[in-house]
Amino acid sequence: MIDPDAAPPARLMRTPSWLINVASAHSHRLVSDGFAAAGARGYHYRLLAALDEYGPASQAALGRHTGIDRSDVVAALNELTGTGYADRSPDPSDRRRNIITLTPAGSRHLERLDQVLTGIQDRLLAPLSATERAQLTDLLARIAEHHTG
Repeated sequence: MIDPDAAPPARLMRTPSWLINVASAHSHRLVSDGFAAAGARGYHYRLLAALDEYGPASQAALGRHTGIDRSDVVAALNELTGTGYADRSPDPSDRRRNIITLTPAGSRHLERLDQVLTGIQDRLLAPLSATERAQLTDLLARIAEHHTG
């Protein structure tokens, strides 16, 4: 419920871009807090998910798959390799490049983070029915695909 003393102007509450921004800010807080409680960050989840889906990859490819800047990929991978969730080794075909591999511990950690993320989705989308959740997801995916190609 919106506090009437802090309510934005009514015209903003009828503007999809404003509403998406408000929902996104709340979603970001939920995800950040949920992952922090599980000893992770959003970058960790994105990298582990990419490794799980695409298999071993170079740091550059992981950056492209996840939309994470190269320097941030390196920092997050340093954390993931430090915890044993990923392994970094030289690419045998190009020694200047590293190949990142998901470890069994990383797979288990990703499964825990998937559970955390499922709980976050339930909290975020609590006022919606299952049908409405699926419809919202489909609509947001169409918007995202339209703007990202």
